[in-house]
Amino acid sequence: MLDHIKEDISVVFERDPAARTHWEIITTYPGVHALLVHRLSHWIWRKRFFWLARFIAHISRWMTGIEIHPGATIGRRVFIDHGMGVVIGETAVIGDDCTLYHGITLGGTSWNKGKRHPTLEQGVVIGAGAKVLGPITIGKGAKIGSNAVVVKDVPENATAVGIPARILEQETNKQRDEMAEKIGFSAYAVSDNANDPMTKAIQALLDHAAAQDLKLQEVMAQLNKLGADVESDADVGKAFDVDAFKKL
Repeated sequence: MLDHIKEDISVVFERDPAARTHWEIITTYPGVHALLVHRLSHWIWRKRFFWLARFIAHISRWMTGIEIHPGATIGRRVFIDHGMGVVIGETAVIGDDCTLYHGITLGGTSWNKGKRHPTLEQGVVIGAGAKVLGPITIGKGAKIGSNAVVVKDVPENATAVGIPARILEQETNKQRDEMAEKIGFSAYAVSDNANDPMTKAIQALLDHAAAQDLKLQEVMAQLNKLGADVESDADVGKAFDVDAFKKL
């Protein structure tokens, strides 16, 4: 227990550049207070003194604005930054080295007993205001964007954003950026994060251009093997009206 307390305090220096002294953390960080009290209430809960554990958790909620059910399992070096409005349900499991920001909910989607809250594996980061709902698993090292609503499993090291949350395809985003640069069009504001219809249309055009470019390169490679004198397609951008794109 003492080792957990030391880790809960020391980890703040690693993840919050505003932290200055141990005394400041001990006296002014509600996330640290909530975790310290939860360690006690969880131990009492496991001893089956359910009312007492809930009452201690209730007092902690009143003092910190962070509601952690005493039945929740929380690992080591977890950091709750700011913390106001955080809700963590009874069957939630939070792995080591996770970071949670204010306004998040690790909630359930069913009134049935049993496992009904999320499991966060090691090193997960949950952005402010995100809602992670149901008995799903957020994989090791995954990141959940602010205000996302996650109702399905998230794989390791992935990033989920939006409502409902979707997994950002990093390879696809990279391919779009490369194609946009190749045709002379600024890729700014055409990331997969946006929901604007025009943005989605440009994404589709970039995906189509990338696929066509790949096919052309394959055809040219085959023609070169057959002895045809085919120059490299260095001017793919000429087929696009770049100025018209930029006006959009």
